[in-house]
This record gives sequence, C-alpha cells and structure tokens, in this order.
Amino acid sequence: MAADFSTSVQLGLNLSKRIYYGKNAAESSPPRPVLAERETDPVESYLPTAVMVYAEITEPSMVDNPYIPSYQPYVHGRCDPPALIPLHMHGVTMELDCYLDTAFVTVSGAWLVHCVSASESCDCRIAVPMGEEGSVLGVEVETPFKSYCTQFISLEDTKDAENFANAKDGFLIKGQTYTLKIPRVDGGSILSLKISWSQKLLHQDGQYCLNVPFTFPSYVLPVGKKVSGKEKILLNVNSGTGTEVLCKSSSHPLKEIRRLAGEVGFSYEREVLTWSMSDFNFSYTVSSSDICGGVLLRSPSLHDNDQREMFCFYLYPGNSIHKKIFKKEVVFLVDRSASMQGGPLENAKTALLAALSKLSPLDTFNIITFNGSSSIFSSSMELATKEAIDNAYEWININFVAEGGTNISTPLDQAIRLVSKTGAVLPIIFLVTDGTVEDEKNICHSMKSHLMKEGLTSPRIGTFGIGSYCNHYFLKMLAEIGRGYYDAAFDIDSINLRMERFIDNASSVILSDITIDALEHLDSLELYSLHLPDLRSGSPLYVSGRYCGNFPDSVRVSGTLADLSNLVINAIVQKAKDVPIDKVFARRQIDALTAHAWLSGSKQLEEKAAKMSIHSAVCSEYTNMILIETDKRKQQSKSNTAEEKTGDSKGQKIIVLRNIGTGFGNLEATAKNLPPEKAEPNLYETSTMLFKTASNVGRRVADRCCCMCFLQFCNRLNDQCAIALTQLCTALACFGCLKVCCEVCDLCSCDQC
Repeated sequence: MAADFSTSVQLGLNLSKRIYYGKNAAESSPPRPVLAERETDPVESYLPTAVMVYAEITEPSMVDNPYIPSYQPYVHGRCDPPALIPLHMHGVTMELDCYLDTAFVTVSGAWLVHCVSASESCDCRIAVPMGEEGSVLGVEVETPFKSYCTQFISLEDTKDAENFANAKDGFLIKGQTYTLKIPRVDGGSILSLKISWSQKLLHQDGQYCLNVPFTFPSYVLPVGKKVSGKEKILLNVNSGTGTEVLCKSSSHPLKEIRRLAGEVGFSYEREVLTWSMSDFNFSYTVSSSDICGGVLLRSPSLHDNDQREMFCFYLYPGNSIHKKIFKKEVVFLVDRSASMQGGPLENAKTALLAALSKLSPLDTFNIITFNGSSSIFSSSMELATKEAIDNAYEWININFVAEGGTNISTPLDQAIRLVSKTGAVLPIIFLVTDGTVEDEKNICHSMKSHLMKEGLTSPRIGTFGIGSYCNHYFLKMLAEIGRGYYDAAFDIDSINLRMERFIDNASSVILSDITIDALEHLDSLELYSLHLPDLRSGSPLYVSGRYCGNFPDSVRVSGTLADLSNLVINAIVQKAKDVPIDKVFARRQIDALTAHAWLSGSKQLEEKAAKMSIHSAVCSEYTNMILIETDKRKQQSKSNTAEEKTGDSKGQKIIVLRNIGTGFGNLEATAKNLPPEKAEPNLYETSTMLFKTASNVGRRVADRCCCMCFLQFCNRLNDQCAIALTQLCTALACFGCLKVCCEVCDLCSCDQC
C-alpha cells in the first residue's frame, strides 16, 4: 500500500503541471521540486514526512487553477485509482505536551484546494505520520460549508455491525501513518485541520528523546509573490516528579517562556517563506545519577467510569555509565516459517547477529529456529566466546531458511529446559514470530503454571511480533507472564532497528525482583500487570493502577542488583500536579485489559476496555472510530453510500472508519504462509478502468489497463494523438480486441499493470 500511495502522489504531481498560476508566478515563487524519473526514484519517496492533505483526483479534467482557468485541452480518461495532488499549506501550528514517557501532539493547519477548478469538488485525503508507537486521538476538519470530527463508539452499541465490518477508510500505512479522507471539498476553498495523537518518548543515554515528523516537501509551498506563512511550535515538558528539566538538544530554535519546579515551556514562531525542512527533535533529562523512584497519585474525573483513585509508580535507572548489568543466559527463538521469506527473515537475522556480537564473554547463549519443527544451535548453553559466536554466525547462515509452518509450543518448552535455575544469572528467552498458532492460550496457561513453580529464578520471556498476522495480545500476555517486555514491527523495513533495540534494552537489566510494600495494604487494588518487570539501564520503569483507601506518604521499594545484593529505596508519594495519569497510561491499560480478556474470555474485561477507550479517545479492539459530518447549512446530504448512514435532522451524517487495532492474529493467513506485507489494506478498492471517447461516452477497455499508465504514456504524446489513441482503444474494445490496450500498458513501463 505504501508504494501505491507514493505512486499516486507521483502521478498527482505530474497532473499538477497542468495548473497555470499566472504570468509572473513562476519567477516570484520558491523553486518547485524537480521530479525524478520513475526508474531512478525510490518506490516510496513520496510518502508523507509531516501532516499532509491531498486532493484525490479521479477526473484529470478537473485539475486547474480555481482562480485563473488555464483552458488546457480536455484530458480523456479517469484516474483509477485516484491521483493524489499535495495541497498548498498556508500555516501550521504544532503543540506538544510531554508527561513522564508520553508525548501528546496536536497539529493545526490550513490547506488550500489550489488544484481543482472552482466549479468542481474532490475528496481530500489526510495523511498523518506519527512518531514512536503513535496512536490517533482525534481529528477535526472545517470546510466552508461542512465540519467533521471523530468520535469513538463501542461495537456493542452499534446496530449496524455489517456497516462497521465493511468500512474501507481510516487505516494505517506501514503501521505509523494514519490516513482518512474528507468527502467533496470545493475547489479554491480552505480546509482547516486539527489532529491529535500520542506517542512514546524514547529513553537513550539517560535522556528522553522526542521525535515528531515535521519535514514538509517544497511542493506544499503556496505559489505567488513572496507568499509567507506562519510556522509555530509550542512545547510543554512536565516531569511529574518536581525534578528539574534540563534541555539537551533541539532541532528548532526554541525560546524558553516558562520554568517551574519540574516543568518548562518553550515556543517557536516565525513568518517563513519555506516550511520546516527537518523533523522536530528535542531531548532532555529529569533524573539523577542514581536509581530513584516515587509514586504519583491522582483522583479520577467526574466522567470517569472507574471512580477509584489512580496511581503511577516510577523508577529511574539514573544516568551513571557505571551501572552493573546482570550476567545472563539468553535463548533466541526465531520463526523461520515460509511467511518469513525475504525481508522479514533477513532483517531478523541481521538483528540477531548484532545481538550476539554485544554479548559479554561471561554470558551464555543458544539459538533455536523453528517452523513446524525446530533446530537448535547447541545441545547446551554456550559461553559467548569469539569462537562460539563465529560458529553461531555460520549456523545461522545455514539454518535460517524460510519454509514450512509455525509451531511455537515445542521450541518454547525446549528453551525453558535449557536455562539454569540457580539464580546466579538472569535467564532470558526472546521469541520472534510473524504468525498465529491455535494453542496460544494453552501456551500462556502452561507458562504461567511453570513459571509460578520456579518463582524468582524463572526465565524472563521477551516477545517480538512482526506484521499484523501474529496475535500481538498473545505476545503481550506471554511477556507479562514471563516478567519480560514486548515490542513489534509493522513495517518490514523497521524490523532490524526495532528488534536490535528491543533485545539491547531487555538484556540490560540492572535491578530485578522488584517489590513495593505498600501495595498489599491497599483496598480494591488493580495493577495493570501481573508482575513488576525488571528495571533496565536504558529505560525507566512505569507501573500504573487503581485503588481505594489511603496511600502512605512514602513506600519502601526493594530489588536485587546485578551483584546479587539487595537495594532498598524510600519512594516519595505525591499528588500528580497537572499530569493526566489516566491519559498517559490509557493505551497501556487498554492493551493489558484486552490481553487478559483474550486469555480469559471475560466479557466484563472487554466492556471495561471499551469504556476506557471511549473515555480516553484511544483506539481498542472493542471500539470503532467514526467521522461525524455536520452540514453548516442544515441541509441533509444526498450522498448515502454503503459506508455512510443518514444522521439526524440537524444535517449530520456518520461515516464509519476502520478499526485500527492490531487484532488477534490470523490463523488462516499463518496456515497459508502469507507474508506480513500482505496484511496491509488496499489504499483503494481495485476496479476496471473506463476510458472516455471524445464525445464523453465511456466504455470498458480492459481490466489490466489502468489510467495511471495511460496518462503517463499520453504525457509523451500530443493531444491529438492521445485522443486518437483513446478512440482506437475504445473501438477495439467493442470488438473484444484487448491486445492493443495491453501493449499500451507495456509501453509505459510502469509497475501498475
């Protein structure tokens, strides 16, 4: 789908060459981009790198300047799928609020439909690339005659389940770019957009790092004599702990406008002739050099479905580079079923080789690769000597061949038997898979029973999912049972980076077997984790929950250090000042409830997750996002498609959007060994192409012949030749002669046919 999106944008930019901006516009405007040829241009080079709005063009003839008609020759044909012309942006504001390890981002801007004739209208597609683990919270759109806003509703409350199941729009590209379309926006009008999402802050070298896509291509610059626009950034950082916030780096020239205890505010605002040409990056520190922690308390809002008090326990690893990491024994379980063929397995192999190279000589390791059966590197754990790692490299190159089905239970049991139970080292099992298996619940119950018997010496289980066909809630549940961590890569190209980072973080444990004495004395305690996970050197530890009763003024936190000595910390309890704990942890709590609901089959937990999703405006498996259209003129819309249903008499209509949850895996796709990239939805529904004759009467030509290749081919001809070729194709199609059309497709040398 990413390649389709990029190709549609490329075609849209070619179509936009038809637009006439006036006699002196070209000389006075900033230089426009030079489009590279298809053969030398990366396939996905036109994917959005900041919030963008595009005009969806199905009729090339509508492409024109709404203010200065160019009177260009009529274009015969339809764009199927539609071309995407990036709209000119006339102002942008980004507001960022950072709390603990989460950032809330709101981008507002105005886009001009500069490429559609004033007498025409088109759909406008919004594309929003988000940062680390981004989650869309809400969209608001204003056009001259209509307004739109999103809302989450429970699937249990809808009376039209089929309508929701068949929704086509509102989905993620490569797992990180959310896109949806706004119907029928008039040419020459302004579209105002406000979109919000949340994303995680990475923690690197003792610093919190925020990265937000904010790189605007030059083709969104308005055309005219020195047309300037306002670019504005507002940043607020609240540590929540009262600890001083120290800014380390910033990609944009921020000015400090406010500083309080544990809180700081920045701003950036200027009139610009070119929009931001780099992503927004900001890093800061909030903790000391030693391990420290605390507890934040907050009361629920009046509208919260759960009126118990909220708490958040945090533990910082400190900034010292001398922290001792546990000696460990590591077993890598890597899926090599046929669906891992190509990019997934090669990227996983590269990440695994990097992880092996970083092992300490005192660590031990083993590797199990599995499909329907399993192969093991060594019958026992091997010391991570240079010779052993070299042998492992050779073994990996021989045995990492994608074939067969998927069986997780057998290799996981095998890995459990391999690791020691002495407590002198930290045993870790990493499971990497792209598939779903039928016995996942049995695996969870079996591991839960086994690990409870082993107690504190039980191995940690880290899980890493690839693509959307694996059951991510199974992987989350298994990691929670094993006191480990979970991560995933939905973009094949990101597997190497994310998997290597995941293994590095999960392997760098500095404090294990953590306990908090105050929790056992609280009433109606609900902790959104079965166990307290270990503290890693590269990431703070956060645990949230609900309770009734009185929290003490301080709590005693204890754990085991890498030298096996005991560490005790007195953590201060304080009220969370201006920190929305419920929103910060909403997604994690919803995911935890969903994983437990999947394992137990509890309808009560499903309803609880749905209510939390609606209250916090965070997506879940049990809710759907809808787009509410309001006609400002109080007139009923005449459009009523299969994806829309008429609202009330106030001129409102509901457009159903897709559920963008990760889902519970796909057994059928796993059985068929479908590659992960097949899970992405199509950008547009495929359909045949209609070419129009000069008299504007269309006939079906051929399923294989699409408008994209036809228009690109016609760009190389003059108008008379294009019209003649269109008429010839139509005439031949009437006689069932489709060969000529296929030859036209071959001439364009694109990959759309």
